[in-house]
Parts: sequence; structure tokens; C-alpha cells
Amino acid sequence: QVQLVESGGGLVQAGGSLRLSCAASGSIRSINVMGWYRQAPGKQRELVATITSGGSTNYADSVKGRFTINTDSAKNTVYLQMNSLKPEDTATYYCNLYQVPVRYWGQGTQVTVSS
Repeated sequence: QVQLVESGGGLVQAGGSLRLSCAASGSIRSINVMGWYRQAPGKQRELVATITSGGSTNYADSVKGRFTINTDSAKNTVYLQMNSLKPEDTATYYCNLYQVPVRYWGQGTQVTVSS
């Protein structure tokens, strides 16, 4: 089994930056996809960014140019660097690991951006 633990959330002002971390432990395979999702109150969970074990990345249009996903494979950790934060980015952010045939989720970390 796999455990994902997020950290790094907090309260920041619009225009500020924050870096989220997700440490994975357990049965981690060499081929997988890791990602960040977010969910605002009363809204559906949405994809923010993903990165494959081969290094390919994908971003939601709303965060392109502002957010960067990267990994430290040796530490089984994925990061989300968030710059130029907007109030619309306020949400609970969740780390995700996909390795066929299942997805694993972290507990979430709250990000609040004030105007």
C-alpha cells in the first residue's frame, strides 16, 4: 500500500508564492504518474498538474505559467511551486499517485489566498 502526506499549505496574499510538498511511502513503482488536484468549497475536484515518471508535465489552463510541478525521485516526493497566487487558487490541494490500476490520495493541505 501507499501513503501520501502533503504539507506546505497556508495563508498568503495575492501575488505571493507557496510550495507544496507530497512525500510518498510504501510500494512505489518506477513507472507512475503523480499529480496535484484541488477542490474549492462547493465545487468539484479539478486537476492542477501532473508529471509522469518520464518527466512529462501537464497543467490546467488556469495555472499555466504560474505553477510548476516537479519531483525528487530519490526522496519519492513531488512538489508544486505556486507563484503569482490569486484568490481563485484558494482550495484544498490533494496529492495523487496513479499506478495501474489504482489511484492513491493524500489527506489534503489548505491553501488560502487573500485579496
